[in-house]
Amino acid sequence: MSTVFVVNSGSSSIKYQVVDLDTSRALISGLVERIGEPGSAVSDHHIGMSIVLAKLGDLGAGILAVGHRVVHGGSDFTGPTLIDDEVERDIESLSRLAPLHNPANLLGIRAARAALPDVPHVAVFDTAFHQSMPPAAYTYAIPTALAEEYKVRRYGFHGTSHKFVSERAAELLGRPLAEVRTIVLHLGNGASATAIAGGRSVDTSMGLTPLQGLVMGTRSGDIDPAVVFHLNRAAGMSVDELDTLLNRQSGLLGLTGMNDMRDVQAAAIDGNERAELALQVWRHRIRHYIGAYYAQLGGLDALVFTAGVGENNALLRRRAVAGLGHIGIEIDADRNELVSKEARVISPEGAPVTVMVIPTNEELEIARQVASVV
Repeated sequence: MSTVFVVNSGSSSIKYQVVDLDTSRALISGLVERIGEPGSAVSDHHIGMSIVLAKLGDLGAGILAVGHRVVHGGSDFTGPTLIDDEVERDIESLSRLAPLHNPANLLGIRAARAALPDVPHVAVFDTAFHQSMPPAAYTYAIPTALAEEYKVRRYGFHGTSHKFVSERAAELLGRPLAEVRTIVLHLGNGASATAIAGGRSVDTSMGLTPLQGLVMGTRSGDIDPAVVFHLNRAAGMSVDELDTLLNRQSGLLGLTGMNDMRDVQAAAIDGNERAELALQVWRHRIRHYIGAYYAQLGGLDALVFTAGVGENNALLRRRAVAGLGHIGIEIDADRNELVSKEARVISPEGAPVTVMVIPTNEELEIARQVASVV
């Protein structure tokens, strides 16, 4: 049996899964939470990893390799990478670009390498898939020397999800991946859109950090940078306060007081005007990116919904693309309402653009990328 142990480490949690590559199925999965928090019996990630390995039982003996999700790989890491001490240091040095994520990812890497020193460990980066973007797509119009010194550019995120889903879309179409033009909408509490041509990312909505782009649960998405200057001068807000505002207090939460899309949608149905406006802003931003990426791709073969909202919310899928028939994007009402965990087509038969719902599987994608290295 060929199994990969997939680790997604947060600052106070370890999410894990053992994937059987022969069947593409998860043999076991789980989550250790509240690591290092007051009153927790799990004092650090090393203790947390020992708990995880105890839960794996006999499966632990057959692990081929360990795959680690790492959020930010900068421009240096363009694919899955065997982890050694130097790679660890490189990931740590990139923490200034992802201060909430890379340090937490490193905690899991160090705990797993200590607990399983005799198997290869591989880092799979959220940003790697988007390294195929052309310079015109990833370059910000600020002074070149400054951008190069401080590594300021668009990186993009959710790369493992966008890669997995776009490849599955080509399979459903029955066409070679190299021929397919796809827009993937990864819609969850975090959300991003990506234009993919021939299996390669050519543009994506997230930027230097996951803050840019679509409206999210607590993140603002696109905003005029001058808003930051204005709030600093007029409201006296500090850099840290502005960071918290845009990353943790904005998006759906800022517009409605609720960050869960299910709650926002229920409030809108009950007549809450703020909730209805939030849904309209959310929809407007998505359509903005669909239009932009349709133009960048020179047409479109598939539009794919994935992640929590994209996979499970038929009403919001319908609202997101209503009125886009003029560019070939339509949804069949009955197909859209079908509740299923399987990948499926929800556009009418013969539609110019095939609209799909494809459940993402980032753990399986990580496992496959790990296998390609080891």
